[in-house]
Order: sequence, then C-alpha cells, then structure tokens
Amino acid sequence: MYSPRYSRQRIYVLRIGHRPDRDKRITTHVALVARAFGAHGFILADIVDDKVMDSIRKVLYNWGGSLFIAQGIDSFKYVKIWKKFKGIVVHLTMYGINIDDVINEIRNSGKDILVIVGAKKVPRYFYEKADYNIAIGNQPHSEVAALAIFLDRYYMGKELYFTYENARIVIEPSSKGKKVRIVGKR
Repeated sequence: MYSPRYSRQRIYVLRIGHRPDRDKRITTHVALVARAFGAHGFILADIVDDKVMDSIRKVLYNWGGSLFIAQGIDSFKYVKIWKKFKGIVVHLTMYGINIDDVINEIRNSGKDILVIVGAKKVPRYFYEKADYNIAIGNQPHSEVAALAIFLDRYYMGKELYFTYENARIVIEPSSKGKKVRIVGKR
C-alpha cells in the first residue's frame, strides 16, 4: 500500500477564519480530510481551539498517521514565510482558475505546498499572496469538498489506498456490513 509520507512534496493545510462557535465541526472535517487524503500537516491559524485539536489527536491515536498539527499561528506571517522559504501557496476559492488547468503544474513543481482553506470571507491578502487561486468549480460549495477534490486530483486517486502506521483501528472493506479490526491496545 502507498503512504503519503513517501510523496516528494509535502502538503500542509492552513485553515483561516475559524469561528469556534460556528465552525468547529467543519474545521474538524477539514483536518480529517487533510489527514485521510494525504496532507502532512494541518494548521489552525490565528486562534486556539483545543476542542478541534483534541478531536484530531483522538483520530490520530485511533486511526494512525503522523499529521503535524498546530494552532494559534499568525496566518499572514505564516504565508509570507512559507513563500520565502518553503514553497508554493494554493488558495482554494470558487473565484479561482479551474483545478484541472493547473494541477499538473503544481504537482510537477517539486515544491512543498501550503493549501489555504477559508471559513469566513477571506482577506484580499491571501488572494494576492497565493501562487494559485484554484477553483473546484465556480459555484458555492463546501471547503471540505474543495480540499478533498484538490488532494484527490493531486494524488490522482492513490489517496484512497493510503495506509497509516500505528493505527489501532482498521476497516476491512466489505460489500455488506461492517468489518473493523482492532489492531492495537486501547
């Protein structure tokens, strides 16, 4: 089986605009998609929300993986530093150019990727700093879906077969019913 840890490029997801009273489930789902679909890190920017981080840690404990997580990071400074020292910045927005027009260019760049996923209205700064403003269609939709489709296009479907080290729970595919295998101690 293939693991995202062997990818030559590293992908980190920067969640901006999180509102704890409104977005905790969606932000948690953004992090879950980041992990399950092969991102190497998830950063909750500009705010601390321990409930979201605890949910992510619990999933990592039970389902495995080595997702880097951080919170409270200044998003403006992080993007500026990323562009200067790390790689390219991709902003997922319905106002961008179609993903199919640029995904090969991004994949072939050989540079690490920071994917910005907004919650509320995204400040103009991020549109201007992004190397790519990418649309997953030009209609309103979920940021969770946008991230999933971006990672799916990037990994060309291989993320559906990723395995994760240290998993305590493993699903065994089944055409009927549920087959769950407990691998590690709880």
